Amino acid sequence: MENVYQEIQDQARTAAEELLAVSGLRPGDLFVVGCSSSEITGGRIGKASSLEAAQAVFQGIYPILEERGIFLAAQCCEHLNRALILEAEGAERYGYDPVSVRPQPTAGGSFATAAWEAFRRPVAVEHIRAHGGMDIGGTLIGMHLRDVAVPVRLRLDHIGRAILLCARTRPKFIGGSRACYEGESR
Repeated sequence: MENVYQEIQDQARTAAEELLAVSGLRPGDLFVVGCSSSEITGGRIGKASSLEAAQAVFQGIYPILEERGIFLAAQCCEHLNRALILEAEGAERYGYDPVSVRPQPTAGGSFATAAWEAFRRPVAVEHIRAHGGMDIGGTLIGMHLRDVAVPVRLRLDHIGRAILLCARTRPKFIGGSRACYEGESR
């Protein structure tokens, strides 16, 4: 079983590295991860939580984000209204007010629990506007992304048995046909 968790960790690391390589995220940005450990292990979302699988995903993603100075926001499950767990420093930087809740595998989800246990000063917040992220197993992270979300296709499309969908965001294009946009010449 240990080999399975190592493979999950390796897949998560590979996906995070590839997404960061193409997303343009910078130090201080927010990176949201929604993760169904149930889906990763072949179960139905919300029905077979696995703290070990969630910890493997966390251990694959978090060190890469941390070394780049990017804040991880771990999305909780629907039982906590998809609240997010992040370091207090990230919440303070963006002006997000903490709420009083602590995730558990069956109320918040295993990934949010793994983040809570690993962060130095974890807090829960209700809403964020992330610059990019990963949806592992159909957890619906879109509500936590900034306008405008752009899908990113990676070489890896699963972590364990869960479908992997990724996104980055970009500024809105405004102004119509006569406007010029960054990177465009007149």
